[in-house]
Amino acid sequence: MTDRAVVTGIGLVTPVGSDRNTTWDSLLEGKSGVDYISLFDAEGYTSRIAAEVNDFDAAALLGRKEAKRLDRFAQFACVAALEALDDAGIEMANENADRVGVLIGSGVGGIITISDQHKILLNKGPKRVSPFLIPMMLGDMASGQVSMMIGAKGPNFSTVSACATGADSIGEALEMIRRGRADVVIAGGTEAAICEIGIAGFNSCMALSTRNDDPQGASRPFESGRDGFVLGEGAGLLVLESLEHAEKRGANVIAELAGYGASSDSHHVTQPHPEGEGAARAMKWALEDGDIDPESVDYINAHGTSTPMNDKFETIAMKRMFGDHAYKLAVSSTKSMTGHLLGAAGGIEAAFSALAVHENVIPPTINLNDPDPECDLNYTPNVAVKQNVDVAMSNVFGFGGHNASLVFKSFQQ
Repeated sequence: MTDRAVVTGIGLVTPVGSDRNTTWDSLLEGKSGVDYISLFDAEGYTSRIAAEVNDFDAAALLGRKEAKRLDRFAQFACVAALEALDDAGIEMANENADRVGVLIGSGVGGIITISDQHKILLNKGPKRVSPFLIPMMLGDMASGQVSMMIGAKGPNFSTVSACATGADSIGEALEMIRRGRADVVIAGGTEAAICEIGIAGFNSCMALSTRNDDPQGASRPFESGRDGFVLGEGAGLLVLESLEHAEKRGANVIAELAGYGASSDSHHVTQPHPEGEGAARAMKWALEDGDIDPESVDYINAHGTSTPMNDKFETIAMKRMFGDHAYKLAVSSTKSMTGHLLGAAGGIEAAFSALAVHENVIPPTINLNDPDPECDLNYTPNVAVKQNVDVAMSNVFGFGGHNASLVFKSFQQ
C-alpha cells in the first residue's frame, strides 16, 4: 500500500435532498423520498411509485445550453461534482490538472435519452433524431462531462457493475491513488432511470414494490411485509485525495477510505447467492485490504433493497462474515428513504457511511415495524442513533452477481 486515501469532499443529489446537508439531515430525520411518479404518466403500470429528485433545475445550475446537451444522469453528476469540489475546498486553478482523475459510473447510462429519441425515430423518422443522441446516451459521459467541466486531465473512465457500480468506482479510485496515478479523484455513481421503459422493465422482472397505496411506506428493508424495491435516481460523489496531498493543502478530512473488496457470486443473473458466500467474501477482502479487525466494525450501511431474497441473504452474509459480532453491529438500509439508485447506490451510500463516521451517528431503517424473523440483526429501526462510529462498511450487490464493499474509518494522523 503506497499511500493512504482520505475523503475531503462529498456531493449529493438524491430523492431526499439536492445537496449534501439537506440529504443528510433528511436521513437522520427518517424522511422518505418516495412518492407517485411525476416524470411521466404511470397510469396502468404495475408500480406507479418512485424516489424522484424534486426541484432539480439543471439549467439554473449548469446553464441552459449545457444542460440541454446532457442526459439527466449526467446532469446529476455535474451538479454533485461541483458540490463535492466546493466541499473539499479544491480550486482546480491551483491543482496540477494531470493529477486529478474522474471515475464516475452509471448502471444504465442515458436511458431517458434513448427512450425519448426512439419515440422520435418511430414517429418522425431517422432525420429527426438528435445529433446529441450518442454522446448523451453513453454510460461514460457523466465521467467525461465532469472531467471537461472542471478541467481534470488525469485518468478518466467509467465502471459498470450494475448496482455495485458506484462502490466499484470509488474502490478503483482508491487503487488509483495507491498506485500514485493521481493525487485527487472525484469518484462515485449517478443514475436516472425513472422513465417508461425503465419502470416497465423492472416491473416485468417483478423487482419493484407494488405498494401503490402507500408510497412512503413501500421501501421497507428487512421487514416481513417487503415486496420489492423502489426505483430511485440521483448521484453520490466523493473527493478522494492522497493523504500527502490533503495534508499539504490543509484539507478538512471527513473520513479515511481504508479498504475495498469486490467479488462475484457466480450464481445467478438477478438472485444473490443463497448462502451469502460472495457477499461475505467481498466484506472479508475489504477488511483485509484495510488491515481492519472484523470486531472493530461499528456500522454497516447494508445493500438492503427491500426485496424478499436480498435482505434475507444479505443477513446470512453478514452473519457468515462477522459471526457473533454480527449481533453487536449497528446496521441500516438508507434505501428505506432514498429508494434504490441502481448504479448510484454505492456512491450515495459510501457518502452516508463516511458521514456516519464523521458525525458518529447511525441513520435509521424506516418502515421497520414487523421485522422478518430471518432478518434478526440490529437494523436501527425508524430512529437515528447517536453512537461512536470508528469503522463503517458500505455494501452493494448487483445483478450479475457483482459484490462490492468499502470500509471507512475515523481519520487518525
